[in-house]
Amino acid sequence: MPDPKAPLGKPRLSRKAFWLKQLHSWHWMSSAVSLIGLLLFAITGLTLNHAADIEARPVVTAANAVLPPALLPLLATGGDGKKPLPPQVAEWLQGALEQPASGVAEWSTSEVYLPLPRPGGDGWIAIDRTSGAVSSETTSRGWVSYLNDLHKGRNTGPAWSWFIDIFAVACVIFATTGFFLLQLHAARRPITWPLVGAGLAIPAAIALFFIH
Repeated sequence: MPDPKAPLGKPRLSRKAFWLKQLHSWHWMSSAVSLIGLLLFAITGLTLNHAADIEARPVVTAANAVLPPALLPLLATGGDGKKPLPPQVAEWLQGALEQPASGVAEWSTSEVYLPLPRPGGDGWIAIDRTSGAVSSETTSRGWVSYLNDLHKGRNTGPAWSWFIDIFAVACVIFATTGFFLLQLHAARRPITWPLVGAGLAIPAAIALFFIH
């Protein structure tokens, strides 16, 4: 026979309380993961929308060098087409020009041309296959252009691409759990569904009637 003085067990949560707790947990965790990304993409959404009004002053830096004679045979026998630079040449260029020299280069009979696109700028390295003369140029368009390119995923590499995918999934979870939380609380907040409907109707109306 159970002792009447024994402490009662913890009451079981109702189904609604269980799902409410789960939704709150997923909602706050996804919001924490996506918070900084949402701020970044919201701000750069404004700068991209007003890109014509934001003046950019590109800074161009040029450099010249001569490939050491010991490395020149590595370019003389490379053939034509598209392929990376020999590792020894890439390492020497990185030290001499103080910029990365990785990526796929374009090999022709007279020169090797290495494009170096990057967020917020551009660059290239050209090497004469006969004389070993090296010329390079880098262009920087400033921090606004850099952040805009991060928004678009332009020339950002696989790591940033993975970040965008993970961030997008976190935003979907954040929005979906937010929708169900709205549904659970809507009975006490009559303005909930009119606001949700306005969030759909306003962009839909603009797209249908004002975009040609």
